[in-house]
Amino acid sequence: MVERTQVYFVSDVHLGLRNADPAERERRFVDFLSGIPGNALSVYLLGDIWDFWYEYRDVVPREGARVVAKLIALMDAGVQVFFFPGNHDLWCFSFFESLGMIRCTQPQLVQIGGKTLCLGHGDLLGGGRAGYSFMQSIFKNKAVQAVFSTLHPWFAFRLGNGWSGSNRKRRKPYHFQGDKEPLYRFALEQSGQVHIDYFIFGHFHDAVDIQLPTGARLVVLKDWLDGGTPHALLNSATGELTVCAR
Repeated sequence: MVERTQVYFVSDVHLGLRNADPAERERRFVDFLSGIPGNALSVYLLGDIWDFWYEYRDVVPREGARVVAKLIALMDAGVQVFFFPGNHDLWCFSFFESLGMIRCTQPQLVQIGGKTLCLGHGDLLGGGRAGYSFMQSIFKNKAVQAVFSTLHPWFAFRLGNGWSGSNRKRRKPYHFQGDKEPLYRFALEQSGQVHIDYFIFGHFHDAVDIQLPTGARLVVLKDWLDGGTPHALLNSATGELTVCAR
């Protein structure tokens, strides 16, 4: 029997975002998933794989259907798939679990190959801007979700995709602010309390790979909007983490 040692981490593909060439981005991600061997151990989706996701009881977005098919194929081959809802695809309720994926809540501590990892999407860990925190609390409100569910899917998806796309166009590229970031302070505090080897997050759309004063390694995965296949790969046999920023 072949030993399963490869663990993949990916974030912020933003499937469906009308930015650059969304069809090319989906093909690139499908090709990436196709390149993951069937004897890999697991894949961690760290949020915002979809730019907008809302699932009704009987309706899910059609964006990224090939991605779903590839994820199913990986699971059929024995690869575990874990997912963290991001701030763009937080409205996922039961569809992914029904396919066999394992839902996680940040921050999640996991042990892989003798290493301790802290995983999540990364937003609001350590705090966040008041406006953003308030907006997320609204989106997570059950009453708001119930009201949104009364909208016809044709209108709801166009509203959600349009809102997300317009926000992206207005927003300038963000650069991680190092030790000024709440996420940095969160990681520093956590690794001072319990031994953690690797922190791996997404959300910031910037490639970050730094060592904290505690010795822990903080990795923020780059988004997929500018090309490439940004991801991290952990060898569970050696505990070595390799980060591909492009």
